[in-house]
Order: sequence, then structure tokens, then C-alpha cells
Amino acid sequence: MKPSLSEIGKLAKDKHIENKKYFDKLKKKPPKNLDYIMQDLHDAEFKKTDCLDCANCCKTTGPLFTLADIERISKHLRQKPQQFIEQYLRIDEDQDYVLQNVPCTFLDTDNTCFIYDVRPKACREFPHTDRKKFQQITDITLKNVPICPAAFNIVEEMKKKLPL
Repeated sequence: MKPSLSEIGKLAKDKHIENKKYFDKLKKKPPKNLDYIMQDLHDAEFKKTDCLDCANCCKTTGPLFTLADIERISKHLRQKPQQFIEQYLRIDEDQDYVLQNVPCTFLDTDNTCFIYDVRPKACREFPHTDRKKFQQITDITLKNVPICPAAFNIVEEMKKKLPL
């Protein structure tokens, strides 16, 4: 039986130090085929994971919006980019555009996204477990493990497949 979202959060917290140590070792000496292994793990997980069952990422965190995202989404919404920014975004402590509020404004009650076809790059790539040079984004992965059951499962499988 799959753990619930709250159980994943607790398990992720319990495993945080273990995962951090694992990723620190991985960064020092990444296997040559790491990106291929990660792609396989990612693909296998998403064959059995339906994000619409969860949408925790949309409910608890917000993506960064690039200028290209803002242009594309505002055009889709028939707004000027500045209107879109004023209505939906704010600038965070890192000087990035982020949502004013979470859960995401564009999340519908059935966990679908109103702007799915033009969603931000960060949403399209979430949970980033199939990105090239995976060892460079392990900090992001550590943050995503308690949020995303798929990321949690991928990291657990990774530790089995690539013991360090």
C-alpha cells in the first residue's frame, strides 16, 4: 500500500539527513550514467503516478515565473504582462517572480490546471528528477521529496539502484 501524503512528509523528514549525506556523496563522485539512471527511475515512477491524485505541489508551493512564462501566460489570458504580474505575482526575497498566494490560483477543484498548456517551465519540469546533470540540483530534490510522493519514491529507488 502506498503511503499517504502526510506519511510521505513524515518519512521524508525522517530520511532528510540520510538523503542529504547520500546527495553529498553523489555530488563528489557522480556515476557516469547518472542522467540515464535518473531518466529511467523518473519514467518508471510516472508510469504509475497520476499527479491529479495529489497536486500537492500546486497546493503548497508556487513556481518561479520566468519572463518567458509571464509573456506566454499573459498572452493566453489576453492580458498585458504587467497586468498579469500585478494580478497574480510578487517578487520574492531572491528577486524572482512567484505567485502572490498558494494554493496556486490556477488550480481547479479537480486538481487540474486552468493554464496547463501554457504553465510555467518550473511546473512543466517538476519534480525535476529527470533533468540533465542531476547531481547539480540535489538541493531542489531534497526540498521536493516531502512535497511530492513521486520524488520521494524516485529518491528511495535511486538509493537502492545506486548505493554509495
